[in-house]
Amino acid sequence: MLRFLTSGESHGPGLTAILEGMPAGLPLSADDLALDLARRQTSYGAGGRMKIEQDRARLLGGVMAGQTTGAPIALFIENKDYAKWREREIEPMTTPRPGHADLTGAVKYGYRDLRLALERASARETAARVAVGAVCKALLAQFGVQVGSYVTAIGGVQADPARLAELSYAQRFELAEGNDLRCPDLPAVELMRQRVWDTMQAKDTVGGLFEVIGLGLPPGLGSHVHWDRRLSGRLLGAVGSIHAIKGVEIGPAFENAARWGTQVHDEIFLAGEGNSGELGGAQPDGRLVRRTNRAGGLEGGITTGEPLVLRVAMKPISTTLNPLRSVDLATGQADATTYERSDFNAVPRAGVVAEAMVAFVLADALLEKLGGDSLAELRPRFDALRQARLEDLPMDGTPWRF
Repeated sequence: MLRFLTSGESHGPGLTAILEGMPAGLPLSADDLALDLARRQTSYGAGGRMKIEQDRARLLGGVMAGQTTGAPIALFIENKDYAKWREREIEPMTTPRPGHADLTGAVKYGYRDLRLALERASARETAARVAVGAVCKALLAQFGVQVGSYVTAIGGVQADPARLAELSYAQRFELAEGNDLRCPDLPAVELMRQRVWDTMQAKDTVGGLFEVIGLGLPPGLGSHVHWDRRLSGRLLGAVGSIHAIKGVEIGPAFENAARWGTQVHDEIFLAGEGNSGELGGAQPDGRLVRRTNRAGGLEGGITTGEPLVLRVAMKPISTTLNPLRSVDLATGQADATTYERSDFNAVPRAGVVAEAMVAFVLADALLEKLGGDSLAELRPRFDALRQARLEDLPMDGTPWRF
């Protein structure tokens, strides 16, 4: 239902994105995109580029009179740094940097200058993704769905799981936005800050972990009937496509791998049942509920109605002030890499990009489920969605044969 393309280079005139499939009637303005674009630029340990750019998306098509029209939405973000590169003689780049797309890009496309790979492979492209994701968040908000993120580790310094467990997801989001490392465990923030400071003094880079959470999702999004319609695979692929992301898990997947099956799966109860499964307290109302969410909100590639939980691992940024050994492709001689301006720590910023990609996948799954070309058509269909309730799941108990 939804698809988007981005175009543009890191130091070119700007970034363009086209988002197709957004229904008509969604209230939308550039201000709705501004907050996430600003959040993407904020991080302790961010490079100098973030002091130059003041990202703001222009809506060039698909929005009229403050509402989407159903036509493709065109977005443009200016690169202010382009002024320093315009009509300038660019020195050829012939020594590939380990960890980048320099060498692999040249192998694939036959580039005679490695900068041609650098310019498009740069994480600058993620500004366009965040703008697209903000549009998708605006659609999801119309149905009470929220996507947020927070950092849980930087450079091996981890937030305390026990302290996080005491906080609701909404509280985690709020606390994370109060500091430039976007971590809700405030005692851990200063330890993380020291680790980033030490990294900067060492002229190195640092990676980390963050979580992306989807709240308010109805059950039944996605499908088990085809491999490419499983929401689990779509989410893993979308988040894994982000620069420097090397691992994504749904819920505590790697921890679950070491447990017994009976310790992993989320048992199903009627609302109102006691811990033993016997009826207790409030009378059951037919709702089927889980008391755990080890599945991370997905079973069989379909949403369960529980919070969607993605845990993401980001490697240290590949561009380091300390040179790395390489080979000059022009001479065939051993060489050292040349520094290109970059971040020391981009983990907090990556979380915002991941929110955008998750919002896009969820908005696509929601539109796939609901159908319709306008917000007015979508609303009653959303209200009529089948829920995890006995009354919505009539079982006739009749035997049958293939």
